Order: sequence, then structure tokens, then C-alpha cells
Amino acid sequence: MITVNPDGKIMVRRCLVTLRPFRLFVLGIGFFSLCFLMTSLGGQLSARRPGDSPFTIRTEVLGGPESRGVLRKMSELLELMAKRMDALARLENGSEPHRAAGRLAADRFPPGAGLMERIQAIAQNVSDIAAKVDQILRHSLVLHSKVSEGRRDQCEAPSDPKFPDCSGKVEWMRARWTSDPCYAFFGVDGTECSFLIYLSEVEWFCPPLPWRNQTAAQMAPKPLPKVQAVFRSNLSHLLELMGSGKESLIFMKKRTKRLTAQWALAAQRLARKLGSVWRDQKQILVHIGFLTEESGDVFSPRVLKGGPLGEMVQWADILATLYVLGHGLRITVSLKELQSNLGVPPGRGNCPLTMPLPFDLIYTDYHGLQQMKQHMGLSFKKYRCRIRVIDTFGTEPAYNHEEYATLHGYRTNWGYWNLNPKQFMTMFPHTPDNSFMGFVSEELNETEKQLIKGSKASNMAVVYGKEASIWKGKEKFLGILNKYMEIHGTVYYESQRPPEVPAFVKNHGLLPQPEFQQLLRKAKLFIGFGFPYEGPAPLEAIANGCVFLQSRFSPPHSSLNHEFFRGKPTSREVFSQHPYAENFIGKPHVWTVDYNNSEEFEAAIKAIMRTQVDPYLPYEYTCEGMLERIHAYIQHQDFCAASGPAPAAAQAPPSPFVLAPNATHLEWAQNASSAPGAWPPAHSLRAWLAAAGRACTDACLDHGLICEPTFFPFLNSQDAFQKLQVPCDSTESEMNHLYPAFAQPGRECFLQKEPLLFSCAGSSTKYHRLCPCRDFRKGQVALCRDCL
Repeated sequence: MITVNPDGKIMVRRCLVTLRPFRLFVLGIGFFSLCFLMTSLGGQLSARRPGDSPFTIRTEVLGGPESRGVLRKMSELLELMAKRMDALARLENGSEPHRAAGRLAADRFPPGAGLMERIQAIAQNVSDIAAKVDQILRHSLVLHSKVSEGRRDQCEAPSDPKFPDCSGKVEWMRARWTSDPCYAFFGVDGTECSFLIYLSEVEWFCPPLPWRNQTAAQMAPKPLPKVQAVFRSNLSHLLELMGSGKESLIFMKKRTKRLTAQWALAAQRLARKLGSVWRDQKQILVHIGFLTEESGDVFSPRVLKGGPLGEMVQWADILATLYVLGHGLRITVSLKELQSNLGVPPGRGNCPLTMPLPFDLIYTDYHGLQQMKQHMGLSFKKYRCRIRVIDTFGTEPAYNHEEYATLHGYRTNWGYWNLNPKQFMTMFPHTPDNSFMGFVSEELNETEKQLIKGSKASNMAVVYGKEASIWKGKEKFLGILNKYMEIHGTVYYESQRPPEVPAFVKNHGLLPQPEFQQLLRKAKLFIGFGFPYEGPAPLEAIANGCVFLQSRFSPPHSSLNHEFFRGKPTSREVFSQHPYAENFIGKPHVWTVDYNNSEEFEAAIKAIMRTQVDPYLPYEYTCEGMLERIHAYIQHQDFCAASGPAPAAAQAPPSPFVLAPNATHLEWAQNASSAPGAWPPAHSLRAWLAAAGRACTDACLDHGLICEPTFFPFLNSQDAFQKLQVPCDSTESEMNHLYPAFAQPGRECFLQKEPLLFSCAGSSTKYHRLCPCRDFRKGQVALCRDCL
């Protein structure tokens, strides 16, 4: 008699009841095993993780030994499950009480043996696939190892004479790549390959890696089609571009709005003058650095307190000029805006820009120049030829060349930028080595001029100076002036009258510009006390029919003897408060006298009271004059053309000059071809040998001409000295801002070795300088007669 264990019966019943779910579970295990297998293969064939850097090379293989072990365990599990399923099936077939249930199950499901065969087949397939995957992975590991070895060889710093700095830069990157987040932004992750890819594709210190896809790197953006610039007369959009929120911007916008009609009329006149001349439209960024918070913006808080307005007057007129000429304009007055417009990557400014510079020209000041250098990385060097620096007092070549300035004592807090000196743009044409930007004064029509002549008070004087400190110590001059004229002032004060202003002076306080203009239209005299230097107010006074009286400086003021000029990148000597007014306008509109001589001062006042003058404004300070000048600069000045070292004597071609009939200077030969691309045109050149101790700036003015540094390369040859009949016993080529020059004691001739040091400024009693001069248009000293 056979005894059946009750627990066994219960187990068999539970197994039979749950047989269908168990089969589904087994099939599910098989399905997920296949999914796992595909996932493992996918991971093996992929060389990158989703979060990998584009410069990362994988050194491990996904789905390696671990994946093979998992597959083996999965195969063994399936085989074990198949054996247990087979045992259950036998138990099911041998149980008599459940045959009917078995038949019913057989009617609804395939036989148990068939299920077992399928499960065993799945297990066998998984085992076979695991073996094949094992073979694939072994082969892949060998292949990957070989590729990694090859790339590791290719990611060693190459020894290429065309890229001598590559190894040193790689060493620097190893030690410092984490010093600025911008390197990680460009994909540097600490591997040798990432260093080399960055240094060859983002910067340019290393050669391209041969295994890298160079298509993207070689595809330069296509230049946009040229668009013709069209004059604009409606300035409403410009006022929107200028923004708001600062008193300085509010002042500039008011000025621009007040002069809108004059700008529109000037644009019409210049358009007629130019005719059908094609003008390229430029994309221009204007970054006013001194108004940014990062530079301190000391001007905005002082706009309503008598602070200097000359810089803001000039910037307002620059913006109007560029806009009226029809160019695309972007204006920034914050560092954040500058970074956004330039495409500065996140970080500390050590990396290049993330995109090609989208601007043809950038107008800025010294503060903006410093900000660009700090945040543009190597891109600053690449694009600095497009920058124009608004520089009130000018930058001479000796201060601009970093190495030369450092070696010879010309280094200051401002210079040493190694720009072409013509990229610096001044308020007045006092430094021909630079470009003259200027500003505009309001131009009167004939009706207004006649009204002013009839309303002038012959005994009314206005003092030039809104700050009380300017009046300090001037009681003697004011006392003499008070004997003949009623004195008016515009000195700022908050509650109490400034003690520096004598009681006999009628102080109007700080006046808005229109009211100040009305005051000048009534006055006979506008008098300066020596400061501020070279501001716009004297030209405004002369344009409104005033005589300008100023002091002569003896000795002249300069960086050597005056605190105001100390540290400025110029050695220019200032002989009066406003040299332009003295030299380019003069009497009867401008009187320059020695204020230390009371008799000369008093005689000048008497003579001025008897003198009748009409309102006068030089053409170069009208809206049309400024439009004409800046148009010529934009169309002709190109500082991005490659320039090598100055040619040595043996290399320089024969100069295309002939000695003038009076044998005093050289002229461009009539039968000589004009130098292609030269601007100003080379045929306007006149070459003179200056007297010892005379600067080229002064030597050219002595002959009614202007020094033109662009022409220096034509004269930098021994042939030029020979044609001037200068006896050169020897000729040397050196770096010196006074060369080319002739030293008479030793009969030595010196040529210039460094093009950036060609300079109109500078003199020495040892040298006779060889000076390039040119003609100029009356009222437009920046342009020669054929320069437009």
C-alpha cells in the first residue's frame, strides 16, 4: 500500500493550478534575456556615454567580462528552470486523480513536453549567443586596444617647426586647464587629446590632428552679401538704441534730438556731393567703456553738477554720424552687453570668442579697449585691427609700441597697445599720427547770424568754467575785466553761492544747453582761465559770434611739467588752453595773450571791444564736415591688411620721387604709377628734410602742409636720401620713433625698422628728420584734396 504525503499532494495541486502563470513567467524570463542581450550589444558597440565630452576617448569597453558573466548566469538559470519544469510535467502526468484536468489543460495548451522543448531551445540559443558575444567582445577589446594605442600616439604634442609653441602650450594646459571654466566649455577634460584638439581647433598653437573630422573646422562662414549704405534722416530709432537710465545717456539723447534737423540737412548735402558713389554698409559695435559700472562711470553723476561734458558731446555726435551714414549700429554701455554681443564664452576671459566677430568695426575708448582685452582671449589679437579708439588727447607711436615704450621710458598707464597709431581718434587734429574724429557745433543759418549781430552786447563777457575750482586765484584778471565788461558765469552750486566767484559776477548756475547757447549769442567775449583744455565750448562760443580770449602758456604744458598731462601717452606740448583755436582759427576770433602780463591782458580786452566779428564755424566741425570725414575713414582705412617689417635699405624699391625744381623737397614723379591701395593717394606726398631739433609735425606746418605718417614707408630708403642730396657715409636700420633721419656730425643715415614706430611727433637736436607731408582741404585738415 502506497502512502501519499499530504504535503506533496498540496504542492502538486498548487503547481497544476499555477501552471499557466508559471509558463508565462518562464517565457517572460526568456524575452527579457534577449532584451538584455541586445542592450549589452548596444552598449558594446557604442563608443560614448551620453554625458561624455566630445573630446573624450573611451578606454574601457561597455559589456566586457561583466556582461559575459551575466549572460552565462542567465543561460544556467534557464537550464535549471527547464529541468524543474520537466520534473513538474512528469509529476503531473503520473497523478491519476487529475487526468481529467490534464486532458482539459491539454485541450487548452500545448503538451508539456512541447513547452519543455521550447524552453530548452531558448536556453540553448541564449547559451550559443553568449558564446558568440564572448568572441565578439574579445575581438573588440583587441581592436579597441590597438585604436587606443594609435590615438594615444597621435595625441602626443607634435614636433612641428610651423607650430613651435605647441609643446609649451600643452604643458601649460596640463597644469592650468582648470583655472578657467571656459576650457571645459570648449570640451577640455584633462586628457592629452582634448588639449591638442582645443589648441588646434579653438586656438591655433598646434597642427590639426589627422584623425579628426576637419570638415567643420574648415568651413568658414560665408561672407554676407555687400549692402549699400543709405543716408538716414530720421533719428528716432537711434534714440531707442542709445538706451536710458543714466544721466549721461539722457544728455546725449537730448543733444542728438536737438540737432536732428541739422543732421538731416547735412546728409542731403553730402549725398549730392558723393553722387552715385557706392558706400558699403558696415556692421558697427559702439562700446562706451567709460560709462560702464565696471570702469566707475564717474561722468554720469556729475552731468547735472557741472562735470565735464566734452566726452559725451563727442560720443553723441559719433553715434549720430554712424547712424546717419546708414551703417548697422549696436550700442553697449555695460560689460554684460559687450560680452553678449561679442560672443564671449563663460569663464574668466582666457578663451577665444565662441563665434566669428559679427562686426566690421568697433568704436570704443581706453576703458572699453581694456575690457575687450580681458574678455576676448586670443580673439583680441585677431580682431584688434577692427577697433577704433576714441582718444581725446592722442597717443603717439613711441607710447603705443609696447617693447619700445618699456625700453625707452615711454610706458604709461594708457599706451603700449601695439595698434596702428591711426586707430586712435582724437577730438582735435593735434596729432597727425592719429586720426581726427572731432565733434560738431550747432551751425547757424544766415537769418540767425544776422539776428545775433544785431543783439550783441559790446560789454558782456561769459567765463569758461562751470566748476568753482577754476575761478580760484583769478581775482586779478576778473578785476581788470570788470572795469570794462559785465561778467557772467555758469558755475554750479546747490544752495550757497560759491565763494570763489566774486560778488560782481552774475552767476546763472548750471544752464541747460539751449539756455547756454542763448547766453553766448548775447555776449561779446568768452574768456578762458587756462582750464579745461581743448573742450568744445570755445568753438560753440565762436560759432555764436563771441571772441575767445585765452592764456598763453610759458613754458608750454606737457606730461613733463604738468600734473594733468602726466601719464597720458603723448609728449605733445600745449602752448595755450585751446591750441586748435589758436592755430587753425586765430584772430580776430581767437586772442591768445600772456595773463601774467596785466598790460597785455588789459590791452587785449580793449581791442576786442572794438573788434566786430561774425559767427564762424570751421567746416570740419559742422555736421556735414564730420559726416564727410568719417565716411572717408570707413571706406578707405583698412588696418587689417598684413604688414611686415619696414623694408631695409637693400630691400626697398627705388622711390618714385623727383627733386622739386627749387631743390628743397621731393615730389611724386608725374610718370610714376600711383601706389595701389594707398590712402591718402600717394601723389599728394611732399617729402622735406626737417631742420635739426624739429619734429615732422612742425616741419610740415612750416610749409603749409600736414604730416602724413602713412607715407613714411615710401621714404624709408637710402634712395630717398640720395635724391635729396643728403650725403650718407653709412646707413643703418634700427627701431627709433625719430627715423628715418640724418645725423649730420657723423653723416649717418638711419632707417626705420619697425613700422609701428613711424611717427610725425618727436624731435632731437641730433637728427634732421625725413618728413612725409601732404596737402589738405581748407576747413577739413584730415583729408587731402583728392581724398574723398
